[in-house]
Amino acid sequence: MEASETEGRSFMQAISEKYSPENFPCRRGPGMGVVVPSGQQGSPMKDRLNLPSVLVLNGCGISHAGEEVEIAAFCAHVIELDLSHNKLQDWHEITKIVSNIPNLEFLNLSSNQLSDAVLEPDCAKAFSSIRRLVLNNTQVSWETVHIFTREMPELEELFLCLNEYTTVTPATMPCPTLRLLHITDNSLQEWSEVRKFGSMFPALDTLIMANNNLNSIQDSGEILQRLFPNLRSVNLHNAGLNRWEDIEKLNCLPKLKEIRLQGIPLLQAYTSTERRSLMIAQLPSVTCLNGSAVTDGEREDAERFFIRYHLDHSEEELPHRYHCLVTKYGKLAPLAEIDLRPRCHAKVEVRYEDKVEQVNIRLDQTVAGLKKQLRTVVQLPTSNMRLYYIDKGSAFGPDELKYGTRALHSYSIQDGDEILVVPKTK
Repeated sequence: MEASETEGRSFMQAISEKYSPENFPCRRGPGMGVVVPSGQQGSPMKDRLNLPSVLVLNGCGISHAGEEVEIAAFCAHVIELDLSHNKLQDWHEITKIVSNIPNLEFLNLSSNQLSDAVLEPDCAKAFSSIRRLVLNNTQVSWETVHIFTREMPELEELFLCLNEYTTVTPATMPCPTLRLLHITDNSLQEWSEVRKFGSMFPALDTLIMANNNLNSIQDSGEILQRLFPNLRSVNLHNAGLNRWEDIEKLNCLPKLKEIRLQGIPLLQAYTSTERRSLMIAQLPSVTCLNGSAVTDGEREDAERFFIRYHLDHSEEELPHRYHCLVTKYGKLAPLAEIDLRPRCHAKVEVRYEDKVEQVNIRLDQTVAGLKKQLRTVVQLPTSNMRLYYIDKGSAFGPDELKYGTRALHSYSIQDGDEILVVPKTK
């Protein structure tokens, strides 16, 4: 028995346990279950296993393949395979599994320790049908990555997260089919490393590199356009960008429509509303920001906000985008500041018989409170007062303040209005 077999289970042992009838009941109608015909030759397990086309075998302690004949007999219909969090450390064992699953399109090998495993080109040929390959937290070398990209003519999506990359080793041959590269949670800080992806993956549509402390975008607009001609979506969450010039350069990506840019130092000083408005105004071609669609109305509001935000800046401080937007909208005047809070005080004329006196009243008090305030002014007890409000700007007559619990600000009393005090008749 090989050493690897003593350290973990085989792929076929894991299948036998997980997809036994007790754990994965047989389905003869539509659904996940696939019944392998009992008339075929091979293992007696074939009569009782019910395998779906999507196999999930994460965390099953798998260290080796097992009988290849059985893999071929059971897994011919499988198109997706999740082998994450197992004990696979040898590409030869992984190749034995993959080479016997001819229709495999998706393979997840995350969190298998493959940093010391050597991948030979002949082994990589077994992966030729795979379109999506996940190698997160495997610490695979760039040499291994390049062997895969050379030998996998259908590869469209590659996941290389949590692999502790600080640099990128360029490939000798580009991979013309790759559309998505997911390389979050590494340590790529220099743009000189990131720019290598442009020549390695010329058809790249989506670049997800959140949680890399990228400090700036150093290429000119012309070079960016040439490096990433097809990049439609980019995720730079928690990058180290701290200059608006870096954001402006993103406009040079000719097909960019979607961007995620939360958590960068540049935006920390702004409110959430300011962040979104300034970003939308700076990126005229982006139609989706941080996962939220940008409407035409929101864009116009953001661009007008951008102009007004920079009104007090000196000519040297004005960004290029400001001049573009002034050409579009003209120089906008600051918005009038309107205080919508209820007034707290009003200076009114209090009339009683032939007396008139200017009184400053609180509008947050009630009618009953006003009566108490006016006792010393009109020398009447509150129980003997009737109050009338006279709006000088209205054509209507006096409005009696009948309800003692009603707040004065609900009457819209303004400076210069009158309060008429009339004693109650016995």
